[in-house]
Amino acid sequence: MPASQVHLVRHGEVDNPRGVLYGRLPGFGLSTAGREMAAAAADHLLRSGHRVTRLLSSPLERAVESAEPVAAAFDLEIETRDPLIEAFSRLEGGRYQMNAGILFKPGAWRYLVNPFTPSWGEPFVEVAARMRAEMDFAWRSVDDGDVVIVSHQLPIWMAHRSVAGQSLAHDPRKRRCALSSITSFENRNGWTEVDYADPASSLRRRKGDVGAV
Repeated sequence: MPASQVHLVRHGEVDNPRGVLYGRLPGFGLSTAGREMAAAAADHLLRSGHRVTRLLSSPLERAVESAEPVAAAFDLEIETRDPLIEAFSRLEGGRYQMNAGILFKPGAWRYLVNPFTPSWGEPFVEVAARMRAEMDFAWRSVDDGDVVIVSHQLPIWMAHRSVAGQSLAHDPRKRRCALSSITSFENRNGWTEVDYADPASSLRRRKGDVGAV
């Protein structure tokens, strides 16, 4: 038997006082609140009765740190996999947010010509393809139980839209993928999204996410 469910867990809040769009840059770990958010996600999985038997993570610091409470809760090792990494962005390192405010940043204009591919970074279709491949790998990789995958907002959102058969082009302000949220899938002769949970909602201090690609 393959996995019962695959859960895509977003990392917690990042320690980012300068408001940098951090993308794949090293050195961006969790804030104190982010660690509490990650613990809330792990506790939700445990209390919901999920029997997690494998734990995969993006290699970026904030993702590995978010996986640590899950590893502790289910007595698992964290296995990092490069395809789970954040999407590449040509805007990383700048003080940008992926909202309407970026239109007032002249340094970003040359990258904003095509929001459908998008022109500022890794094509949506490529992000979706690598995430779907990782979900397939996770589903086949265990004999039973659930697999948790810790990744990032855009890759998780691309998996959601791909499974739902929706256009991958989208408004970044309308992503339903909160910090330390859990998007759950089952493979029933094809992937189906079965749940979305936001166990860290009470811990968020900001309305928007600073630094998300």
